[in-house]
Amino acid sequence: MWARLWAFLYSSYFRFWVKWVLRLLTGKCELQRVLGGGAAGARRTLSVEHSLKSSKNQILRNAVHVEEAEVDKCVRDVMKEKKIQQKDTGFKTNLHISLLQISGYKRLYLDVENLRKVPYDSENKEHEEQLIELWNLLMPHENLKARISKQWCDIGFQGDDPKTDFRGMGLLGLVNLVYFSKHYTSEARQILSRSNHPKLGYSYAIVGINLTEMAYSLLKNGALKPHLYNVVSGLPHMEHFHQFYCYLVYEFDKFWFEEEPESIMHFNQYREKFHEKIKGLLLDCNVVLTLQN
Repeated sequence: MWARLWAFLYSSYFRFWVKWVLRLLTGKCELQRVLGGGAAGARRTLSVEHSLKSSKNQILRNAVHVEEAEVDKCVRDVMKEKKIQQKDTGFKTNLHISLLQISGYKRLYLDVENLRKVPYDSENKEHEEQLIELWNLLMPHENLKARISKQWCDIGFQGDDPKTDFRGMGLLGLVNLVYFSKHYTSEARQILSRSNHPKLGYSYAIVGINLTEMAYSLLKNGALKPHLYNVVSGLPHMEHFHQFYCYLVYEFDKFWFEEEPESIMHFNQYREKFHEKIKGLLLDCNVVLTLQN
């Protein structure tokens, strides 16, 4: 309660005077101090984002909603509004990078959301080809005898037809599974093998789709900003979301075996514990969560 009250009082009353005093002392506006006082990355871009959102100036507030194509114009408008000379190339370059990261994050979320909304369609040739590709990547020495088959359970689907397992995350769940299997094939096969452990086993594909939901929710609520702002000096793309998903799959498998749950019936409990661990890591402005080849 007191924290919320202080936050309200600071943003509504004290922040203006703090900014005013600092401008008198330094001769620089808040954006100049932020963009000139630290290295590129999440700490700087998050501070820029906060400064723009909190501004009483409409032009600055609108800057956090700018599209990629309008970033250059937006930078010029902000500099004009704040009476910063256009020849200040350091400020211009750094603001440009931050605005690209901010707009790119919003664009990435929309791209991920659009893919999530695409239902798996067994009549769609491309969907079916990706599903078969997943089988071939994970089970190269075993032929799939039929499209509808109990063999799908061997890679962690629930029944004879995997399409029913993609309902929650749509095509995004399949694309993530294929991406990990294609770009980290040996790791994917090793984790699939570990998932068949007689005591600590779990359903590889189902857990993979569950981790897609985790990655999606972290992107949606903004928790992934520190990671992506540190990883990408510019526009983040779908590739960067997939890479974060790969990190989750690899780390969850390690976490699961370290925790040694009594049975798969406790999955939700340990899934939430893992989720909290990741959210804790993402609170660090220097965080980078990637799985390197």
